[in-house]
Amino acid sequence: MVQQEKSRQKERQGQVVSTKMHKTVTVKVARTFAHPQFNKIITRSKKYYAHCEGFDVKEGQMVRIIETRPYSKMKRWRVVEVVA
Repeated sequence: MVQQEKSRQKERQGQVVSTKMHKTVTVKVARTFAHPQFNKIITRSKKYYAHCEGFDVKEGQMVRIIETRPYSKMKRWRVVEVVA
């Protein structure tokens, strides 16, 4: 029985918000959780700059990004695949 190793890089899935930069996309990742006191479902989102080379990505598409080495001052993520 072969065990699969869990990768050390973090993975996120989000929607492409902007493709205006060269080889860079802005990905909005939303997470939902229950409020600790009121148990109301809350949605919070965060934007990530991701390196996108070799993919034809358009705004509104869902992509999977993975944590990687720093490409620039704010870019620490890379697009792995276009989900939808």
